[in-house]
Amino acid sequence: MADNNQKDPEPKVGVYICHCGGNISDHVDVAKVAQEAEKLTGVSVAHTNMFMCSDPGQELIQKDIKDGKINRVVVASCAPSLHELTFRSAIKRAGMNPYLYDHANIREQDSWVHHGDPATEKAVALVAAAVSKARHLEPLEPIRVDARNHATVIGGGVAGLRAALDLSRRGIQVALVEKSPFLGGRVAHLNRVNPTGEKAADLIRPLAEAVCNDAGIQVYTCSRVVRFEGYVGNFKLGLKRQPPETPEDLAKLEKWAESGKKEGDYLPFAGYYPQKVPNTAEETEISTGAIVFATGFKTYEPRKGEFGFQENPEVIPLPAFIEAVAKEKPKGGTLTLNGRPIRRVAFIHCVGSRQIPGLHEPDDQGNLNEYCSRTCCSATLQAAIEIREAFPETRVLEYYRDIRTYGRGQEDQYERAADHHVLFFRYEPEAPPVVERAAGGTYPLTVTVKDTLTFGETVEAGVDLVVLAVGMEPNPIQDLIEMMKLPVGADRFLQEVHPKLRPVELANTGILLAGTCQAPMDMGEACNAAQAAAVKAATLLSKGYVELDPFVAKVNEEKCTGTGACVSACPVEAITLKEAEHQGKKIQRARVNPALCTGCGICVAECPNNAIDVMGWTLKQYEEMVDAIVAA
Repeated sequence: MADNNQKDPEPKVGVYICHCGGNISDHVDVAKVAQEAEKLTGVSVAHTNMFMCSDPGQELIQKDIKDGKINRVVVASCAPSLHELTFRSAIKRAGMNPYLYDHANIREQDSWVHHGDPATEKAVALVAAAVSKARHLEPLEPIRVDARNHATVIGGGVAGLRAALDLSRRGIQVALVEKSPFLGGRVAHLNRVNPTGEKAADLIRPLAEAVCNDAGIQVYTCSRVVRFEGYVGNFKLGLKRQPPETPEDLAKLEKWAESGKKEGDYLPFAGYYPQKVPNTAEETEISTGAIVFATGFKTYEPRKGEFGFQENPEVIPLPAFIEAVAKEKPKGGTLTLNGRPIRRVAFIHCVGSRQIPGLHEPDDQGNLNEYCSRTCCSATLQAAIEIREAFPETRVLEYYRDIRTYGRGQEDQYERAADHHVLFFRYEPEAPPVVERAAGGTYPLTVTVKDTLTFGETVEAGVDLVVLAVGMEPNPIQDLIEMMKLPVGADRFLQEVHPKLRPVELANTGILLAGTCQAPMDMGEACNAAQAAAVKAATLLSKGYVELDPFVAKVNEEKCTGTGACVSACPVEAITLKEAEHQGKKIQRARVNPALCTGCGICVAECPNNAIDVMGWTLKQYEEMVDAIVAA
């Protein structure tokens, strides 16, 4: 077998073209692409396969490597973001350097946008470009950096607690950073959870106690991250711990003082209180190997006048209603809130969720929440059921666009609500319910809606209370986003690399996601994501070092004159100027920290002397690809 890890003076390229089960071959003449590939300079073999990513497809590549037929690989299939790692791993298992490989995307960039002859012609050109690049590839080695056996979890809600505990149980030292005095996050603001009906306190208390009693976990409440530097395996975080100052935290502490509880106990609708709050501000620094974001969500705040909010005291958001009802003991009659009987209550769904441009009013920053918050329907139905069971003389009306009770056991909530005689009205987004002050009569408010369940009939109902099922929004962490240069989606939640292949990883290596900082989730999903992040972080740190892809900038010191253009252009501050001696003179030359470099290539374009290349994507390789496309 040839030594496939060395630079070969005569590259032998194997081309492997995927049918993708028809996704590609329905529009691209795969056999013709293979025939044309065989004619290209340097190509030794060209094969097709129904699914190149399958075991038989990978074995086909591995056999050709082991037989010495090839020392370079080109795969023409779907987007490299899906299976690049798959093919690199297969190549490595066959004993060949995994970086002697290139990928041609003939699905997303071709068969999904072109049909017939144009699709085939484009596939031929893309494969020719990949082959030309592959012929000039050189063996690369992963970048290895030391990694501290320590992880920092930012956020002390249920996801943060779960991630911290799982990390510690895997032998990783953990720092848990929570901005408020309490642990438990938004789950602590609930009375019971769906669909089991368990008390939120019974879920949060044992989890928080386990975290606080774990010798491998250091808990920092009333703390924020104010400084950040470093890279995967070697991050440094500056923490500032200071007395609570937000109205929400001060209100919770006031309730705590009134309750007479001690440290290490749980206060409903506040959370678990692990330690006394600081009297003065203090700062500390943490050296850590990985960071898990569990910064959670906040509930949507309706604007003034939205469904009568802030204009009528009888209009309140669902979280406030849940807390108020939890204080009332079931009497078998009518619900009473603040001494006022609630004979009829109306719930309005999708407040602050599924907003439509041009129809709904954006917030002060111009944002619309176009996504579904996912948990609101189930939470609203649960509240309706609890009212009907505890206070059977209180009638419940539900105004909804669509009922979305997703998840195991959740659809039963809808059926239970119907069995408890909850009355449903369905409205279109262009004609939402109108909440107005009643001109007279026995109810303070009226709710008017064009009900599509009765073929557009206008229905007016008097009610004592209107409850708004408010959705989720990401917690405001713009300071951390800017400090750490985190990717954010159009919905303003933190953006994972890939929803299926890398669902809890950020593009920033070593920074992971847990829970609702990423997207609306229920508690079970948030805990699952937290456990996935913990496993990923533990795997990353367990060896004591981390291996990174070598696609980073490299400086040609013979050409570098130290202009500093690359330094000012680098978005991740991976390049610095260092003093060096050249022909007896002191000069400045660029130095790249490979652990920080993301291989974006901006420095390559900025350098006036062409003194920088990105390994695996050199200017010479680009030139060869362009020439091949022009000639195809």
